[in-house]
Amino acid sequence: MTSRRSDPRHTGRRAAPGVVEAVAPGSDARDVDRGEAPDADASDAEASEAPDAPDVEQRQWRVDAPAHGQRIDRVLATLAGEFSRNHLQSVIAQGHVQLDGAVVQAASRRVRAGQLLQVALWPTAQALAFRPEPIALAVVFEDEHLLVLDKPAGLVVHPAAGNWSGTLLNGLLAHHAAAAMLPRAGIVHRLDKDTSGLMVVAKTLPAMTALVRAIAAREVQRIYQALVHGVPAWSGLAIDAPIGRDPRLRTRMAVVPGGKPARTDVVCLARGAVAAGLRCTLHSGRTHQIRVHLAARGHPLVGDALYGGEPAFGLQRQALHAVQLGFAHPIGGQRVTFHSSLPADLASAWRAALKD
Repeated sequence: MTSRRSDPRHTGRRAAPGVVEAVAPGSDARDVDRGEAPDADASDAEASEAPDAPDVEQRQWRVDAPAHGQRIDRVLATLAGEFSRNHLQSVIAQGHVQLDGAVVQAASRRVRAGQLLQVALWPTAQALAFRPEPIALAVVFEDEHLLVLDKPAGLVVHPAAGNWSGTLLNGLLAHHAAAAMLPRAGIVHRLDKDTSGLMVVAKTLPAMTALVRAIAAREVQRIYQALVHGVPAWSGLAIDAPIGRDPRLRTRMAVVPGGKPARTDVVCLARGAVAAGLRCTLHSGRTHQIRVHLAARGHPLVGDALYGGEPAFGLQRQALHAVQLGFAHPIGGQRVTFHSSLPADLASAWRAALKD
């Protein structure tokens, strides 16, 4: 898509110097290892009425082929990534979105390639959170196209209710100014706040487009190590179970009929008296996928209170670390693979839990 922005001063983002191309990622790219509870960025507090000018900012994009047929609220949530989807649905409901000059009546409206998408936006807490902050980033690899980071536990990836500052996104905006031109500052997948390990972040729109498509096509290898309660009788298994929102508690996900397809391959690496160390390979990227799948099998992560895993072995956070990340370089095409050792807290818990 092409984009023109009239006044970025209310969002904390730089104005585009000209035409910017973008692509609306598919659902998988927005549903990978999120750093907050499901829909935490869809706060009702964001659904406010539009203020008077000059607080309203006018933006427009030309719909391109990858976005053809998508819901307009999903397309906007990608292009205007500093605004929650809930807020953007409110913008649509109030008549502030047009396609080819006609007011859009419903958030479920599907867009077509070539249409002109115009929207009036106003500041929200989430939008104002898109500001650079000097946050130390553990850079594993960097070139002009992408960053590979080793995220520490406790760092939220994306601003959301309760975490409007101090996030990885804020650090990316400070690390390289061009991140302000990208949807979600180039973030193509997320890790939960208390999950540590490897992440890839795009630095250019072509790289972001390629990485999003690779994730959607299951071409990105993501391997985790997990410490779980209980000792499995099996040495390995494939958990192929759909994941959706837990009907009893909205902040959790669960294995539910009609959920989104999800598969995790699991291998038992080591057994202790009351715990086990596992290797988990993702074949999809649903919210909290590994945590949900293992809990559903009776082996919740150590320290994962949300899914029934008690703190143990000196560990207070969930025992999950992204140890390996592999993908085809989005521009050069060569296969690249990165590895990360267990951080000190997890390594210590691993030794304590699995000693003879």
